[in-house]
Amino acid sequence: MQFGSLPIGRGAALAPMAGFTDTACRAMAARHGAVYTISEMVSAKALTFGDKKSARLIAGGGGDAPYGVQLFGAEPETMGQAAQLIQAYEFDFIDINMGCPAPKITSSGAGSRLLLDPDLCGRITEAVVKHSGGKPVTVKMRAGWDSEHVTAVEAAKACEAAGAAAVAVHGRTREQMYAPGTVDWNIIAAVKAAVAVPVIGNGDIASAADALAMIEATGCDGVMVGRAALGDPWLFAEIKAALAGEELPARPGLCERMAAMRRQIYEMCEEKGEWVAMPQARSQALYYMKGLKGAAALRRACCELQHFLDVDKLIDKVYAAGNR
Repeated sequence: MQFGSLPIGRGAALAPMAGFTDTACRAMAARHGAVYTISEMVSAKALTFGDKKSARLIAGGGGDAPYGVQLFGAEPETMGQAAQLIQAYEFDFIDINMGCPAPKITSSGAGSRLLLDPDLCGRITEAVVKHSGGKPVTVKMRAGWDSEHVTAVEAAKACEAAGAAAVAVHGRTREQMYAPGTVDWNIIAAVKAAVAVPVIGNGDIASAADALAMIEATGCDGVMVGRAALGDPWLFAEIKAALAGEELPARPGLCERMAAMRRQIYEMCEEKGEWVAMPQARSQALYYMKGLKGAAALRRACCELQHFLDVDKLIDKVYAAGNR
């Protein structure tokens, strides 16, 4: 599979997630086999205003995997300007957010709100492609806005015509948010049938079996994993092995799991400084606690992390709770 001239391996990508897919998270996913990673969403308008916080979300790369910067906005001119501004950074492709369901994003006309106007989706893509510096441009979208506006096929065709190199489709409408059991594989299959560029399936992939089933049912070229990979980067290696017809690697032991958490939080502190990183690390640590004994007490301990040394205290509590 290729995004324009950029080769992409066979496996699963790390979905962009605001507040989670920072440099350390991306590097962790890449080490475990993610075929590409994407930044947290970055406001195009904020970039054009010179906002330093938005710019910091871009830096850091994607580890050993191809890395894309995700921009969001509702105005073609502003999106084009932002694409031009980020050329000073190291990245491999630009991704356009047409899927975020958060009210603070859709209220500005961006994210999944764009799917109400497929023509605008195409014009935004065209503006970003024009100013992408020759790098591939991809689009991540939802099935549509609501059950009466399932527009992914129309939007994907408009984006392809405007120069998009690939389309990722989350099989829920904005109205469905993240409701369990609501991912519609039919819409992913419909987009795959409608465009010639690679189509990436997304939504509720929590295992290698889920990835295989989605690909078989929809014909999509690859898959994208979000929340299921938090605290479980080993999922990427499992999906890669399954797609290659190989035996799945052994699940990590507790020691390996805690070591990965510690490394990720350490890298967060190295990048951002302890003061900024540790409040964010609380959410990352919570995912590493999934399925452990004494989960309620461990979750409380995660929420109390203030300094990096507290991570070792948390790990001690994990073992003290009888986990092995």
